[in-house]
Amino acid sequence: MGCFIAILLNESIILLVQLIRGDYNMSNTVQPIFILPEGSNRNTGRDAQRNNISAAIAVAETVRTTLGPKGMDKMLVDALGDIIITNDGVTILEEMQVNHPAAKMLVEVSKTQEQEVGDGTTTAVVLAGELLKKADELLDQNIHPTVLTNGYRIASLKAMEILQSFAESVKVNDKKMLEKVAITAMTGKSAEIAREKLADMIVEAIGTITETNGNDIFIDREALKIEKRTGGSVDDSELIKGIVIDKERVHADMPRKVDDAKVLLLDAALEVKETEKDTQIRITRPEELQAFLEQEERMLHSMVKNVIESGANVVFCEKGIDDTVQHLLARKKIYACRRVKKSDMEKLSKATGAKIVNEVDEITKEDIGFAGLVEQKKIGGEEMTFVEKCKHPKSVTLLIRGGTEHVIDEIERAIVDSIGDIISVIKDNGRIVAGGGSAEIEVSKQLNNYSDTLKGREQLAVKAFAQALEVIPRTLAENAGIDPIDILVALKAKHELKDGYDFGLSVFDGAVKNMKELGVIEPLRTKVQAINSATEAAIMILRIDDVIASGKDRSPQMPPGGMPPGMGGMQGMGM
Repeated sequence: MGCFIAILLNESIILLVQLIRGDYNMSNTVQPIFILPEGSNRNTGRDAQRNNISAAIAVAETVRTTLGPKGMDKMLVDALGDIIITNDGVTILEEMQVNHPAAKMLVEVSKTQEQEVGDGTTTAVVLAGELLKKADELLDQNIHPTVLTNGYRIASLKAMEILQSFAESVKVNDKKMLEKVAITAMTGKSAEIAREKLADMIVEAIGTITETNGNDIFIDREALKIEKRTGGSVDDSELIKGIVIDKERVHADMPRKVDDAKVLLLDAALEVKETEKDTQIRITRPEELQAFLEQEERMLHSMVKNVIESGANVVFCEKGIDDTVQHLLARKKIYACRRVKKSDMEKLSKATGAKIVNEVDEITKEDIGFAGLVEQKKIGGEEMTFVEKCKHPKSVTLLIRGGTEHVIDEIERAIVDSIGDIISVIKDNGRIVAGGGSAEIEVSKQLNNYSDTLKGREQLAVKAFAQALEVIPRTLAENAGIDPIDILVALKAKHELKDGYDFGLSVFDGAVKNMKELGVIEPLRTKVQAINSATEAAIMILRIDDVIASGKDRSPQMPPGGMPPGMGGMQGMGM
């Protein structure tokens, strides 16, 4: 036993001497374990959080300067040299082609906001970036991410309650109020130069396609078609109580204009059908050839007869129209278009009340729709067909005009935002809030007061959430060239007053004013969705503490039409 202890002591002394001299190599005894493939990259802990937060903040900072009526535009140039000039948040982020996984989450925030509301994409992204910036400061103070995310959830739910408490309800048929919502959405965009006219058109268009069933309201956004054509100015834009399609009459002898149009919609070809399988017809005598041609002509005449007997004087066909049929229809002064898109056929059905017929032999007078006027016009150098003056159209067209393609595209984006806001107000039973950063300041104030009632470290997260909301009025001020500190102080002073929650920043004169009196109004749903989406994205990014990026596939690549390098075909086999 004593010998054994002596041996251990000797080995320990030798090991100690080797460690002191530096002769002992730990790698000789401890073998490293690799669990990831070669080339993989891994970030863990605080480094992973910091990288993700920095990437997300970078995305938010990119679109931050576009926020508000005084926001700037971005010029986006793709690989082909095509240019997009816009200050629409979701368009900018989509065209940027973001690669960082955390930054992509903010792109998803903007897409969700666009799909659910149609407006407020920049607000949602900027708010998400600020939430992460405030969280980063707390992480540096050793606040655990779980505590932060829990506090953000509490703050988000409370923010929803606060928003509901001071949101105002207006009548969904209050046209003037809806026009103010539309004007607010368009302010700061290219459409601003004709915002009053465009707002009136949009409100009237949505009112036309809105269907009610008791207390239920249904609005099909697809029933509102936006057609763009260069030429003229924005003031030349118009609302068509019907449909405009980029098709012209198929025969020059057809009338250019048809009053009191009886409209037939055909999802069938007005021509002899081709067989589905390869077929040969053997003709040995001239009489047989003549009989074949006469039979084909009789079939075409029968089709035209069915159309004429239906009483239709305008035909829209989703498929082709034979030359003979075109001639016969022109002789009867029937206006016809072919190869009409399926989506346009559905809109024509809603506008005129016509039913889409699948078989020419099954046409009846009950399938015919009505339009007060069908006319071919030349717009922007292209011939188009206008189907107007429909009795009870459930589908309408906004024809947008402008000097250049870039201008028209930006006007379309502004109109889409306005349409989304108006539909949100109508579907939300007329719930609105004041704009100009007033809603965010009010929620921030009440959240600060609420945080004082909490215990534990979640209180810090709720306070950080409240401070993050101030980024919206602060950014509005910065983009307008106004001192943000002075504005925030003035806003907070106004919101301390009773019923001061409608006061926001008027960027045109740099004063704090009642936004509802100025007509700066936004849908409640826009604010709710922005806060929800931003909070969810921030929480998801904060919960990530390990980022594992797989290495590139190092297996030999198969060349086009060949074998992997080194195989050598027949030569590799020694032949």
